[in-house]
Amino acid sequence: MNAPQSPAQTQVSPARIRVFDTTLRDGEQSPGCSMTPPQKLVMARALAELGADVIETGFPASSQSDREAMALIGRELRTPVLAVLSRCLRADVDISLQALEAAQRPRLHVFLSTSPLHREHKLRMSRQQVLDMAVESIAYAKRFIDDIEFSTEDGTRTEEDFLHEVVAAAIAAGATTINIPDTVGFTTPEEIRGLFRRLITQVPGAGNVVFSAHCHNDLGLAVANTLAAIEGGARQVECTINGIGERAGNCALEEIVMALKVRGAFFEADTGIDTRRLVPTSQLLQRLVGMHVQRNKAVVGANAFAHESGIHQHGMLRHRGTYEIMRPQDVGWPDTQMVLGRHSGRAAVEQRLRALGYYLEEGELDLVFTDFKALCEQQRVVTDADLQALMQDTGDAEGYRLASMTVSDRGQRALATVELSDPDGNRVLESAEGDGPVDALFAALSAATGVQLALESYRVHSVGLGADARGEASLSVRHGETEYEGTGTSRDIIEASALAWLDVANRLLRQRRVAPAGEQLATA
Repeated sequence: MNAPQSPAQTQVSPARIRVFDTTLRDGEQSPGCSMTPPQKLVMARALAELGADVIETGFPASSQSDREAMALIGRELRTPVLAVLSRCLRADVDISLQALEAAQRPRLHVFLSTSPLHREHKLRMSRQQVLDMAVESIAYAKRFIDDIEFSTEDGTRTEEDFLHEVVAAAIAAGATTINIPDTVGFTTPEEIRGLFRRLITQVPGAGNVVFSAHCHNDLGLAVANTLAAIEGGARQVECTINGIGERAGNCALEEIVMALKVRGAFFEADTGIDTRRLVPTSQLLQRLVGMHVQRNKAVVGANAFAHESGIHQHGMLRHRGTYEIMRPQDVGWPDTQMVLGRHSGRAAVEQRLRALGYYLEEGELDLVFTDFKALCEQQRVVTDADLQALMQDTGDAEGYRLASMTVSDRGQRALATVELSDPDGNRVLESAEGDGPVDALFAALSAATGVQLALESYRVHSVGLGADARGEASLSVRHGETEYEGTGTSRDIIEASALAWLDVANRLLRQRRVAPAGEQLATA
């Protein structure tokens, strides 16, 4: 009798799922999300760094802009497969092939509607005409390019017998990838899982091609349907950053990737995506197209790793796994965010105060927590600035204060002069040059305080309307191995930037001054 195998002996290697990113094509078709060729190049670089296997750059036959974008991207990016979309028309195929000339690894992606609704009302074609058109286009393109993907537009609403016939004909004509789109987000996980299983097991030649899923989110099922397609045998997923796309959008890349990462043992599948690049890539797209994700968006939303409930915060402080199934650092966030509000408990307030450099005795903490609870009755969220104001009321030294500043731009170099009062009330005056007003300002502040900060990101926006409008600056900086966030508000945006920088510097100086032994920060 054979001995039972150990788990290590029976472990199945995860299937490698190709990520086909269509942010620059299907995503850009989302109203208000169009990009210029240089913007597309910037985004394509980020997608390549992220590890996308295939980047669909556009629809060359539809615009000169898409042709220019493909040329720019093709000349620079050599590792990922670069694809363009084309209708099953010889003229479109010719334009697309010409656009792909600069690509090191080109793919032609041809599509044709197959559902009865599309055949009757959009194409006005019979089944046989659709079949002939698909085969003719694929066979023609195969004379010039090896990597051809064929998509059955509205495939999930196509009669299954005809879908089998079209897919078999496309494979015989030379297609190497077969995509079955859920074009209007109509299907369900059970339906699409079964559809892929039947196609892969029943269609002649299916074992020689890669099957792909392209799911839309009209019923909020794009990610669930894509996961089900993987269970059915799909080995390529088509998705976009932040889930942008027509109508309700596409399957969100960050969500499908992390679902496979976190539940890898269940799905027995994974991707080649560098998940630490997910948040930076998401934020880059938001800046490029001006479409921000909702705060509660999975993985990349501002609240994805934020906790306000006192019960949740207490659990998180004891063990991260109580309320988080993935680490924020693994997707590109610096850390978990403990949001302070009326639901927060004493432990969370103490933890945040320590992060700001305040180490309080039991009695002092009781007083501050009482004031904190009173403040929560007046506003929804208590910020770091609010906590610092509470500490000022207890007589704690605030740190460096901005007395005055001047910034002048002298062409190639800018000059900034700052006057600060230090924690002891002494006057400190320093000047510095920089590549721009903000760079010079931060250099002068560094010279005045002795704190060295490496700027990671910097954002400014308006708060309020009309005469009450103020500028708010927020920045992310690195000191040693730790990243810090700072904010500042003023009617002058440059002054707001200085206050944001001092917000971080004062926090670091307090930590150096009062942190218990073993908790001192390393100096820059």
